Amino acid sequence: MISIQRCTSADPRFQTLVGELDADLLVRYGAKQSEYDVHNKGLADARVVIAMNEGTAVGCACFKPLDAETIEIKRMYVQPGIRRLGVAQHILAGLEQWGREEGYRIAKLQTAIKQPEAIALYQKVGYRPTPAYGPYVDDADSVCLEKEI
Repeated sequence: MISIQRCTSADPRFQTLVGELDADLLVRYGAKQSEYDVHNKGLADARVVIAMNEGTAVGCACFKPLDAETIEIKRMYVQPGIRRLGVAQHILAGLEQWGREEGYRIAKLQTAIKQPEAIALYQKVGYRPTPAYGPYVDDADSVCLEKEI
């Protein structure tokens, strides 16, 4: 049974999962990943959720405000051994609910072309392509998506 817990970016479980995410992305993108790393800093005030399975943290993500009505979802990760079981959908639902509670209307995110499973998941739960935004505007590898929440 998956449960979603809210926490902060200082939570050691989040830090551990983000370390796993970074290792996975380094394998996928090699040196190119260092260009993305800079966009994943500054999350001290991010709203973080952790997916728990039988007392173990198995996934995470967070959001930060982009503007008065838009949040950006970042650092989405589910451990490989538990993927394809709906954990990521629970994580997204938890973030979207939190965003709505805080008065946001739109969720945006960026992923990249070497993560087709992530793109498929986001589209499955209603995210649609949107023009690249912020630091991703001139990045041909970026895929930007959004959803009204």
